[in-house]
Amino acid sequence: MYYVSKQYNSLLKLLSEAQNQSQAKKLHCRIVRTLTNSDTFLSNNLISTYYRLGSLTYARRTFDQIPQPNLFSWNTILSAYSKAARLSDMQEIFNRMPDRDGVSWNSVISGYASCGLGDDSVKAYRSMLRDCPANLNRITFSTMLILSVGLSSIVLGRQLHGQIVKIGFESFVFVGSPLVDVYTKAGLIYDAKRVFDEMSERNIVMYNTMITGFLRCRMIDESKHLFNEMPERDSISWTTMITGLTQNGLEAEALDVFREMRLEGLAMDQFTFGSILTACGSLLALEQGKQTHCYIIRTDYMNNIFVGSALVDMYCKCGSIRSAETVFKRMAHRNIVSWTAMLVGYGQNGFSEEAVKIFSDMQRTGVQPDEFTLGSVISSCANLASLEEGAQFHAHSLGLGLISFLTVSNALITLYGKCGSLEDSHRLFSEMRMRDEVSWTALVSGYAQFGKAKQTIDLFERMLADGLKPDGVTFIGVLSACSRAGLVDKGYEYFHSMVQKHGIMPVSDHYTCMIDLLSRAGRIEEAKKFIERMPCPPDAFGWSTLLSSCRLNGNLEIGKWAADSLVELEPDNPASYVLLSSMYASKGKWDEVARLRRGMRDRGVRKEPGFSWIKYKNRVHIFSADDRSNPYSDQIYAELAKLNQKMVGEGYVPDMSSVLHDVEEVVKIKMLSHHSEKLAIAFGLIFLPAGLPIRVVKNLRVCGDCHTATKFISKITQREILVRDAARFHLFRDGTCSCGDFW
Repeated sequence: MYYVSKQYNSLLKLLSEAQNQSQAKKLHCRIVRTLTNSDTFLSNNLISTYYRLGSLTYARRTFDQIPQPNLFSWNTILSAYSKAARLSDMQEIFNRMPDRDGVSWNSVISGYASCGLGDDSVKAYRSMLRDCPANLNRITFSTMLILSVGLSSIVLGRQLHGQIVKIGFESFVFVGSPLVDVYTKAGLIYDAKRVFDEMSERNIVMYNTMITGFLRCRMIDESKHLFNEMPERDSISWTTMITGLTQNGLEAEALDVFREMRLEGLAMDQFTFGSILTACGSLLALEQGKQTHCYIIRTDYMNNIFVGSALVDMYCKCGSIRSAETVFKRMAHRNIVSWTAMLVGYGQNGFSEEAVKIFSDMQRTGVQPDEFTLGSVISSCANLASLEEGAQFHAHSLGLGLISFLTVSNALITLYGKCGSLEDSHRLFSEMRMRDEVSWTALVSGYAQFGKAKQTIDLFERMLADGLKPDGVTFIGVLSACSRAGLVDKGYEYFHSMVQKHGIMPVSDHYTCMIDLLSRAGRIEEAKKFIERMPCPPDAFGWSTLLSSCRLNGNLEIGKWAADSLVELEPDNPASYVLLSSMYASKGKWDEVARLRRGMRDRGVRKEPGFSWIKYKNRVHIFSADDRSNPYSDQIYAELAKLNQKMVGEGYVPDMSSVLHDVEEVVKIKMLSHHSEKLAIAFGLIFLPAGLPIRVVKNLRVCGDCHTATKFISKITQREILVRDAARFHLFRDGTCSCGDFW
């Protein structure tokens, strides 16, 4: 009998490991036929086997057929219900038990805890403490300590610590590790260190937990010291250091630790690769990222969704968007993190149209966006000045209940601001229950981009009054507003307060704003002196700003200085040649214009062709100067001819300085009238219904003549026209532009 029973137990174990439920049932039938009085031990094994095979019904039937179940029988079925989250059945069995031990109580406590019912777990623990404290063991305390971490309850953790010391379990490593974790996650790092130091015996888990705590509290030196004194380290120890250093902004050190880990020959997991790829992305270390990619290919983690997403993110951050695409397309499985990494990568690298497209692809696969995905695609719509698509995403965010997330609301404020719908932007801002610095900055920048100087400054002052801290982007907006309003003294005041009061060091964009501020006010000499006092020379945009001002003010001397500086900085940048040529052309110095053209030709510098595009019925129509490729060209040119007649009647005078050719005046007028943005605007007037704004995007800056002409067109047609050029947004309405007369 004993020998047969032992054989059956061995077979049950094999069938359980093989997950073969049908054979287990057949064996059960054989047991019933061959053993008239099967022992309780064999019945207990049958209960365990059925539970492991996912058949709780058969497990319970087997239990109910035991004539005299022992404590192990009761604990076996109780544990099965606990692990299966069948809490009502678990409690029913527990209440019926004639006797209970520590295993019984631990099953109930862990059953409630695993289902997120922390209060019920605590209640069960207190009953155990009151009714049978002798049954408390290290499993009980470990489970309760882990629960206190999950509940973020340091009060419960301290109570447990006191009971652990009172009962004498403080020296158990199995209890010490979660106790250290309780204190580190509560930010009580010195309490955690005291527990760690008082342990007579420590294992790797405890060391890893303590190192994690140090890194979480930014105690880098302490974490390094503890890591170096570890008697032995496992893969988790190394990964903990790599992850912690990366999260603390020490990506270069994380790479060094990764190299040491490789030399140790230790196995790496998805967390190791994920952290090191994050470090490579932050450092823009593309070569190290590629080397890590090669190493991943040689492991079993190439098809890991976590690692694949990290690779996509790393390549995107390093600007290698095509490599990111390749990794993304080869991923066997993708989740919301993968899609978001690719979408954000497109947006950050200037591929806004691709970002919108991949969002649609993601939805077709059935993956629902989260607040980060939705916020990113709305930002891409803002970059495209695509109000219609952005409004659809606004509706989508309402339907999904994501509008309350700051990431989404802030992106929508930016979208409406960049698309000229400042009323919608402000209304959304006003409706927000919570706002942060980004919310204020988005609204401030929106008003600044459209030349609403007074509103911009008022908003900025309200932001300061509310106790919010502006960042560098906020100051770019408010300095631009000062520039548009001609508030030179106010601009200087804000510029100095940025450094002195807010601790923000100016970058090239802030200096460019100040150059623009002085130049707009006609203080070209002062702008030159400001540049000479700067800690480093302006960037290309700063020199171009000064050069544009010199062109408008006719200051050839400083204009030539700015042009020469721009050529020295970026020899292949055509802006210096074009703007200086425009200055010479306006003064009739055609020999100088010809000399500059020869210089461009000799250097191989080519002026970037101008394009303008407009969206109609989900199709983008692209135009260049004198373009007749559009199927509606006859209608477009006829519309322009009618507009020109009306504009002249309203007082429009073509700005000949925009034509850099020594030709007859009639030819210049013809050349001006067929610029790409005028063709796009005419297309919009023909096909877009009255009342709808016309939205045009241009890859270069709007020329002076087109800027003047568009103001006349907006007045004549009573249409709102939004033009986004390479520098800023222009909202033309009733004969005026949001940026004033200086663009």
